[in-house]
Amino acid sequence: MTTTFENQRTALADVVAIPVTPFAEDGSVDPGAYRTLLRRLLDGGVRTLTPNGNTGEFYALTPEERRLVTELTVDAAGEGPAVLVGVGHDVPTAVASARHARDLGAQMVMVHQPVHPYVSQSGWVDYHRAIAEAVPELGVVPYIRNAQLTGARLAELADACPNVIGVKYAVPDAARFAAFARDAGLDRFVWVAGLAEPYAPSYFSAGATGFTSGLVNVAPSVSLNMIDALRSGDYPAAMKVWEQIRRFEELRAANGSANNVTVVKEALASLGLCRREVRPPSRPLPESERAEVAAIAAGWSA
Repeated sequence: MTTTFENQRTALADVVAIPVTPFAEDGSVDPGAYRTLLRRLLDGGVRTLTPNGNTGEFYALTPEERRLVTELTVDAAGEGPAVLVGVGHDVPTAVASARHARDLGAQMVMVHQPVHPYVSQSGWVDYHRAIAEAVPELGVVPYIRNAQLTGARLAELADACPNVIGVKYAVPDAARFAAFARDAGLDRFVWVAGLAEPYAPSYFSAGATGFTSGLVNVAPSVSLNMIDALRSGDYPAAMKVWEQIRRFEELRAANGSANNVTVVKEALASLGLCRREVRPPSRPLPESERAEVAAIAAGWSA
């Protein structure tokens, strides 16, 4: 029987939440705070969770911590919501993480971009193929940040691995995305706008049907309002949400996205939901900039 991955495809065509990884006072992962944040997301209507994403500080976690975060997320999700586990690093590490996710009951894995100074397009295919072939039962979602990668290479990967069902596309160029998606096969994959709410309207107009979000940690209803508007084709309503979140996302994107996670954790800290600490190479927000973030978060929770 051929696996169709219909449930996984549906889950990707949604707000794909990237939970933060909260840390305790001693710097370790705080399981209690993480469970609380997950429950808040799920109670807020989120149906797709990505543990070990960039907003979860994937590259700053140890292998043991990444496994813990995966385990906590699958446990919290239960039978309903979908879990898309971030995996990456070298091929053996990524394969081991993907198999761990599968054995726990996760439905999909998102493969972080290969971290290597020399990435060839054929090598990109080889990297993802090795991971996808190791877990044929799981839906596989490449995370694409490489503007040089062609849509034909993604199609080549999917020819070899039919479990490659979606794409998190995070190149900040809507025209390039539109061309890439059509070269790869617009209807062949679920296209997820990987640069979150700021890019979601333009990427939806070009064929995306889901978007990732770190902001959703702070205000689930705001993210859900945007996707409801985009699904109905009401772009003026979607842009009203865009205007609402603009400043928050500008703060995250400043200085080459240096404070991408920092601003989200600061907002959560202002709401009393987790500590503000992030790990190097990120840094906590300076005292002088915290009030603005707190005011934005308070406005959304009012």
